[in-house]
Formats: sequence, C-alpha cells, structure tokens
Amino acid sequence: MRLAALTVSCLALVAASPALAAEMPASSKIDAVIVYPEAAAVTRVANIDLPAGATTLVFKGLPIDLDPASLRVEGEAPGKLTIGSVETRVAPAEANPDTTLDARIKSLRSEREALQVAIEALQGKKAMILRFAQTGPEKLSADGKPLDIVQWDAAWEAVGAALTKVGDDLRSTQTKARDLDEEIRGLEESRQQPAAKTGPARDVTVALETDAALEAVVKLTYRVAGASWQPLYDARLDTGSQSKQASLELVRRAAVAQRTGEAWDDVSLSVSTVSTNRGTAVPDIQPKQIAFAEPPAAFDAAPSLGGGFRKEAGRERDALKAPPPPLGMPMAVPEAKAAAEIKSALDAGAYEASFRVPGRITVPSDGSQKSFLLGSQTLSPSLVVKTVPALDPTAYLDAGIANEGDAPLLPGQVSLLRDGTFVGVGQIGLVAPGDNLELGFGADDRVKVARVPVKRKENDPYWIGTNKTEADEFKTTVKNLHDFPIKVGIIDRIPFSETTTIVVEQLPATTPPTEKMIGDKRGVMGWTYVVQPNETKEVHLAYRMRWPADREVVFEDAPLALR
Repeated sequence: MRLAALTVSCLALVAASPALAAEMPASSKIDAVIVYPEAAAVTRVANIDLPAGATTLVFKGLPIDLDPASLRVEGEAPGKLTIGSVETRVAPAEANPDTTLDARIKSLRSEREALQVAIEALQGKKAMILRFAQTGPEKLSADGKPLDIVQWDAAWEAVGAALTKVGDDLRSTQTKARDLDEEIRGLEESRQQPAAKTGPARDVTVALETDAALEAVVKLTYRVAGASWQPLYDARLDTGSQSKQASLELVRRAAVAQRTGEAWDDVSLSVSTVSTNRGTAVPDIQPKQIAFAEPPAAFDAAPSLGGGFRKEAGRERDALKAPPPPLGMPMAVPEAKAAAEIKSALDAGAYEASFRVPGRITVPSDGSQKSFLLGSQTLSPSLVVKTVPALDPTAYLDAGIANEGDAPLLPGQVSLLRDGTFVGVGQIGLVAPGDNLELGFGADDRVKVARVPVKRKENDPYWIGTNKTEADEFKTTVKNLHDFPIKVGIIDRIPFSETTTIVVEQLPATTPPTEKMIGDKRGVMGWTYVVQPNETKEVHLAYRMRWPADREVVFEDAPLALR
C-alpha cells in the first residue's frame, strides 16, 4: 500500500511540473508591427490545439536582436487557459545544406551523358565517311563498276561537304561537353566546402496549462532592433496673388525599412513618433565646487583644478550644440480627376502619436525603403522676403507656418515646391504641435538688394598707451519690383566684445531696428518693412570699435553659448 501511494504521488508531481511539460512548436505568423524611429514592436499570432494539462509552447527562430525584457504574451481560449513563465534561449547556428546543388549536379551529369552519346555517333559517322572516301572510283558506282570520270568531282564534293558538316557538329558538341565538365567540377568543389550556416536565433518558450483540450490563440509581442522609419515631407507653396491668399500644403510620408531577419508579409503596420532609445528619467546632476587653483608640485604633471574646471565648462558649452500608363487609346471622360492616395489614420495621445497604414502591408527584410502617405494639411503661411546682405545680397522667400496637427513633426527631409516648381530640398527639425516652423522657398529675383560701405574712419595713434579707434557705416537698399506689396526682413550685425578693453558702440546714424536681437544672438538685429511696388527702402548700420593701440584684434564666430 505504501509503495502504491508513493508511486501515485510521484506521478502527480511529474504531471504538475511545468519544466517536464511536453514541448509543442508554435506555427506562428507576424500579424501586426509598430515601427518606431529606431526599433519595432512585432506581434506574432499562433493558433494552436492544446491538450489538457501543461504544455510548453516554443516559438522558434526569432531574431537574435530580440529584447527579452520586452516580451509580452496574451492568450484567448473558449475555456480556462493559464499562462506561466516566459523564457528565451539562444539557438546555435545551424548548417544550411544546399539541396539545390545536388540536384543541379545530377542534371548536368545527365546532360553530359547525352552529349557523350552524340559525340560517339558523330565520330562513327566521320569514320564511315573517311572509309568511303578511301574507296577507289572503280567501285563507287551503284552496280560496282568504275565511276565515270565526269562524276569524280561530284563525289569528291559530296565527301568534302559531309566531312565538313560532321567536323563542325563534332567540334561544337565537344566544346559543350568540356564546358559541362568544368561546371560540374566547380560545383563538386563547392559542395566539398563546409555548408553555410544560418546565424544564431532566439527561441521563446511559453508555459501554458489548460483543464481540457481546446483551441487557443496565443499572441507574442516583442521589441526588435534593425527596423526604423524616417519622415519625408512635401511642402507645396502657392504664393497667391492680389485676389488670392497664399496657402501651403504640408504632406507627410513615412519611409519604412527593416533588416530584422523576419518577413513582414501581409501585416498590419503602424508608425509611432515615440523614440524608444531615449532615457526614461532626467539625469542625476552632481554638485560642483569652485576653488582657487593650487600650483602643482614639481613632480606632479596633473592639470590644475582651474584648468580642469575650464575644460569641463567648455564641454558643457559643446553639449549645447548637440541637438504604369494604360495601354491603347484613352477613353473619353467628361473630366479627368487626380488619383487620391490612401491616408493613414492618426491616433494621437498626450505623449505619443501613431499612424495606422490602411490595409495589410508587406515590407521586405532586405533594407529597401517602402513609403506610405501619413497625411496632409493645408495651412495659411506668413510670407516674408528675407536677406542677409553682409553675407549674400540675395532675397529669399520664407514661409512661416504653425504645426496645427495633433502629432509632432519629426526631423526629416522636406521637398520644397513653389507654385508647382521644385526649388530644392531642406530639413525640418522637431516641431511640436502648436510650434512654429519656417521654410525657405528659394531666391526672389524681383527683390533687389545691395549693401555698400558709406564711410570708414580709423585713427593712427602716435603715443604709447593711447587707443585705436575704427568706425564703420554701411547702407543697405531693398527695391520691390513686384506689382504688389511684400514684407521684407533685413538682417545684419555688429561685433560684440566680452572684454572691457575692447569697446563696441552703435552710432546714432544707425536706422533703429525693429528687432534688436534675433534668435538670442548678440549683435544680430533686424529691420522688417512692408515695401510697396517699385518702392526702395534704405537701412543704415553704423558702429565704432575702440581697443588699446598696442594690441591686435581678430574677428571670429562666437561660441554657441555666447550668442
């Protein structure tokens, strides 16, 4: 009785242990993919018939770059279904035998044997013709009598033609045979090399338990690297006219590419604006102490605290810089309509925006890009012609818009079209909903800009200890050659100094700027006017610089932190 009870208890423990549950391979298919700017979330679906009790479901051959921490499992069944542990294991690389190589060699050998039969037949035919040619003319007639001398030329021509044809056929057949021999030899040598191996992969095991046999649907979701999407934009500006207001259509597309090693065939595809590679919390900033620098000892070559502090401050300043046409005749139709592109559906939340591409999509795993239309919006731009005459006496048309959508504009390339004409390619930075964006649409040749020096004055000091002074004045003229008023923005600058021994002052001859500092850049100012047709505007900029006469000065671009 005790032995029977012990046996029953052991059997119960074995049946209850998930580690000893039978493994069942999961025949799954990728159903949905969400692509982030630098990764993708893949959802696989497996329809399985589960027996009663414990089962270990195995998803084989998943990408090695799969993030184990991102694994999530969901299940549906008509009865009770319990999901236990989810584990990953690395499957070693396996040999990948090339069965097509053996089939090719077998086919080539069969073809080589057929050519050998043809060669032997042609060689026999050639030998027979040669024996016939060696027979004397006295035995060549049909009745065995000597051949008439007038027929000898015809006989020789027949023999020569026959030998030529047989020789050509034999030579061609032997050439084909040699080519086949070389191809077979090369294939056999490659077959002797080690078989190619597939890269390592991951297997995911899911412990399941049911009360009875049932049909279940198990969904496995994981994050994988090797996939990304990039935003592409079309900005189509209609500059309007005196009776028509300007408009700008901003078209947004997504270029998706993936090298995950998995086939995304007939999947539900979405793209998300969430960056999964960013940090999840603010960095921990440490206290910083400033102290007097102590002179280093004679044997100590380490840098002083003061030098180290200056280098670190420089690093902090550097960190701020990072940021097919139809065939046949066309049918007569009352009115031709432009084809409409299918737009993606936007799901916008407080912290994320995603676009669902309609229908089912296939994205190859070779890294090639596939483009989708996400949406478009027509905006009312504010147009201004801007010029920086100190650097370039060209007027450029600038359109300012606000992102009125619910999703941010991610950094990407924008194709610029002005009144239906392609004018170039630009770049868009990150623009949050509600933020403003400025786009340049090329040169405006009907706005003429000129910047000339009016006067320059500098002293030549004669005494030691005196200062050197230099005064400059420039005049910028802008003329509107359009037949309608335009808004013009002129941008210019004067030097600035970080030391008290160099003094820079703006002179009264300067035209008062409408914007004293542009973009928080010291010394950079702007003038904005509405210029009427054929009207000319003048802007004067005058300043004076003073520094010790025994010192030389240089002009250089200011560090970003000081602008």
